[in-house]
Amino acid sequence: MWILSGLAAFCVVPWYAIEDGFFSFDWRYGFPLAAEGAPAPLQALFHGKTWLLPLAAPFVAALAVSFRPRGETLRARVLVTAGLLGLVYGLAQGFAIGPLSAGPHQVGMGWGALIVHASLLLITAEGLSTWAFSRPDPFVAGALVSIAALVLLFVVYPMGIISLRAFETDTGEYSALVFLRNFTSARLWHVTFNTVLLGALAAFGSTALGLTLALSVARSPKKWTGAFRLFSVLPIITPPFVIGMALIVAFGRAGAITHALHLDGSSYIYGLPGVLLSQLLAFSPVAFLVLVDALAGISPSMEEAAQTLRASPWLTFRTVTLPLLKPALANAFLVGFIESLADFGNPLVLGGSGFEVLAVEAYRAVTGAQADIPRAGAVGLVLLALTGVVFVAQQRFVGQAGYTTVTGKGDSGLPLPLPRALDRLTLSLSAGWTVFTLFIYALVLTGGFVKALGKDNSPTLEHFTALFGRGGGAWSSLFTTVGLSLIAAPLTAVFALLTAWLLARQDFRGKRSFEFSTMLAFAVPGTVVGIAYLLAFNTPPFDLIGTGAVLVLSFVFRNMPVGIRSGLAALSQLDKSLDEASLTLGASTSGTVRRVVFPLLKPTVAVALVYGFVRAMTAVSAVIFLVSAEHNLSTTYILAQVESGQYGRAIAYSCVLIVAMLLAIVGVQLAFGRRNIGRRALA
Repeated sequence: MWILSGLAAFCVVPWYAIEDGFFSFDWRYGFPLAAEGAPAPLQALFHGKTWLLPLAAPFVAALAVSFRPRGETLRARVLVTAGLLGLVYGLAQGFAIGPLSAGPHQVGMGWGALIVHASLLLITAEGLSTWAFSRPDPFVAGALVSIAALVLLFVVYPMGIISLRAFETDTGEYSALVFLRNFTSARLWHVTFNTVLLGALAAFGSTALGLTLALSVARSPKKWTGAFRLFSVLPIITPPFVIGMALIVAFGRAGAITHALHLDGSSYIYGLPGVLLSQLLAFSPVAFLVLVDALAGISPSMEEAAQTLRASPWLTFRTVTLPLLKPALANAFLVGFIESLADFGNPLVLGGSGFEVLAVEAYRAVTGAQADIPRAGAVGLVLLALTGVVFVAQQRFVGQAGYTTVTGKGDSGLPLPLPRALDRLTLSLSAGWTVFTLFIYALVLTGGFVKALGKDNSPTLEHFTALFGRGGGAWSSLFTTVGLSLIAAPLTAVFALLTAWLLARQDFRGKRSFEFSTMLAFAVPGTVVGIAYLLAFNTPPFDLIGTGAVLVLSFVFRNMPVGIRSGLAALSQLDKSLDEASLTLGASTSGTVRRVVFPLLKPTVAVALVYGFVRAMTAVSAVIFLVSAEHNLSTTYILAQVESGQYGRAIAYSCVLIVAMLLAIVGVQLAFGRRNIGRRALA
C-alpha cells in the first residue's frame, strides 16, 4: 500500500509548497504545469528539476521484491536500503545539499514530497520489522519509526536549532565563550534557583491537591462530589494571564479583598506567593485528571484481599491504595514540575521585579530592545537540564515494581471507601478549594459584564458588542482558534496514547532517550519553542511559517506529554496478558490496540482530547511568534486588548472562550463515558 501510495504521489500530486495554503499548499495554482503545482515528473520535464527523478528508484526496487514468496531476509534488506537511501537523497535535495540540488531556488515541501517521504519512511519500517521482531510486526515498527521521526523533526530538530544559537556570536559565527558567558552569569543562577524552588513547590502542591480532588471524586460515597470534576478543570480552560489578572483584582494593591481587609497598598500577592497560588490554580486540574483515572483503575480485589486479612481501612489505604498510585503520583509530579518550568504568563504578571524565573528571562531576552537569541538559547539549555534531572528522579522513584491491577479475570468488587477521617478531610479541602476557584472565576465573569471592574461596576454588554457585534473583529480569530484546536486535539490524543502504548508494551533500544525526547517541547518556555519553530521552519524544505500547519504542529507536540504521562499511568494498571490473549487468538496488533487496549483507556482518551483541545485554545506563549494575519488566534487577540488597556474586552472574550471549552469538555465526556471493566458502581 505504501509503495503504491508513494508512486502515485510522485507521479500525480503537486510536489512543492505554496506560501498561502493552509498546509503550505493550494491546488488552485495551475496543476499540472505551474512551477509550484506540478508533480515530480512534470517538474523534471518542464522546469528542469531532473534531480527529482531518482526518487522513483526506491519504489521500483521495493515493488520488485514485495511479492517474493521466499527470501524474507533479502526482501527486508532491499526495503531498508531503498527506503533509507530515498530518504537521505530526498532530504538532501530539500536542504539544497549536493551538486544536483535546487540550491537557492528550492521551495518548501508540498503534499507530493510529504507523501513520498512518508512512504519511504514506512517502507523502511516494514523492512526493519523482519529484523527487529521474532514475529514480524509492521504495525509496531511503523508506529515506532513514524513517531520517532515526527519527534525528531518537530521536537528535537527545533530544540537543536535554538540550542545551537546559544553559541552564536554577533558576526554569525559560533563560539563556546558566548555560551559560557551567559551560563556562568550570577543572574542566571539566581533565576534558576527561583525556578527550581517554584517548580518543586508547585509540583508538590498541585499533586497533593490533585490527589485530594481525585479521592473525593472517585472514592467518596457522597454523590455531589461529581461537581468537583467540573469545577476543578476550570483553570485549564482559561488563558494563562487571566488567572493572574483575577488574583490582582482580588488581592492586588487596590483589590477587592485587600480593600475589605484594610490592606490597601499591600503587595503580598506579588512575588513567590502570588505566582505559586496562580500555578496551583492552573496545574492542580492537570494532576487531578492524571490521578482520577488511575484511582478508578485500581482493582477492588487488591483492597478486598487486605480487608480479608483484617487490615484496617487506614492500613489498607496506606499499604495498598497509595503504593498502586505510585506511577500516577510520579507522573503528576513530573507534569506539574515541567508545567511550572514552562509557565511564563503568571510569573510575568505576578512575579514583579523581585522574583523572576527562567521562562520570563527567556521572554525578555527575545522581546527586549535588542533580541538576545544566544541568552534565550542558554536559558533553554538550562531548562532542558532541569527537565532531565526531574525525569531521571521520577524514573528512580517509580522503579521496576509492578502496578498491574486489571487483568483478564472477572472483577465485580466494590472500591474500598476512604477511612472516615480521611474522607472528611478530603471533602473539606476539596470543597474549600472549589469555592476559592469559583470565587476567582466569578471575578473573571463579572469583569466582562461591568464597565470597569473595581472602578465602575455598572452592568453593561458593550464589551461583547464591541468584540462580536457589527464591525467587531473577534469572530475571525475565534473561528480560526476553534478550527485549529479541533484538528490538533485528536492528533494529540492519538500520538500521545500510541506513544504511551509503545513505551509501556514494547522493548527497544533507546527507549529512555525516546521517552525523554517527547518531553523536550513541553519542558522549555513557550517563547523558546515559538522561536525554535520560527528558526527551524522558516526555510526550505520545511517552509511552514505563516501557515496553519505550524500552529497545529506546535499544539500537538507541546501538549503530547500530558497525554503520554496519563496513558503510561493507565497502562501500568492493565495486564499485558490482555494484549497477549488477543494476539494468541489471531488478532493483529493494530486490531488489538483498537479493540482491546483503547476501549480500556476511554477515560484517558477523554483526558488527552480535553487537554489537547483546551491547551490549543488557550496557548499564547509558543504561538505568539507563529501567528499571521490569516491565522490569528483568540489568545493573541486577547493579549492585544490587554496591551491596549481594554481589560473589559479581554475578560469578555475570555468568558466566551471558557463557555466554548466547557461545552467541548461536556461533549467529550458524554461521547467517551467511563471505562467498563465489569465493576458495580460505588454505592
